[in-house]
Amino acid sequence: MLRDRGGLAAISQRGFSLTEVAITIVIIAILVATGIPSFTEWLQNAQIRTATESIMSGLQAARTEAVRRNSNAVFTLTNPAAVGGTGWTVTLASTGEVLRSAAAGEGSRTAIVTPTPNDAFSVTFTGLGRTPDPPNDMNADGSALLTQIDADSSVLPAAESRNLRILISAGGQMRMCDPTVVDATDPRAC
Repeated sequence: MLRDRGGLAAISQRGFSLTEVAITIVIIAILVATGIPSFTEWLQNAQIRTATESIMSGLQAARTEAVRRNSNAVFTLTNPAAVGGTGWTVTLASTGEVLRSAAAGEGSRTAIVTPTPNDAFSVTFTGLGRTPDPPNDMNADGSALLTQIDADSSVLPAAESRNLRILISAGGQMRMCDPTVVDATDPRAC
């Protein structure tokens, strides 16, 4: 834009110089480079939480269906101990009808779930919403009763991973907790 100032034309400049643009790009690149490791850690820990919440949802669905139908319902992990093996199904024990399910790796491709005992993959809920009582401690099909599920990341080192655990009591109660919390008064503690 030209303006007349006492007979001299002055040019008004708008925009950025190449140097200003280059400096801005370098600053943004530095910020992104320093933030990516933190973002990656956060993302992996979010996948652990997603896997745990999905499994918790499946357990609650199995218990609810058992009470609603007054019949045994079985929650089964479909591929535990595999990377992304977070899938599960809820079936009726009497007919094998699938009531609900979640695909493996859904929202948590890098999570690993580990059942306890190691050979247990399912838990049966009775029509009262309870798990089988001692001394049986077995599912309706005679398999070992699932009592605990640990979720971890296959990508993060142990120091950066925020593992979670689901505990399943004999009364059919389920609780998500953090196995790294040692203060017994902390509600996150196992």
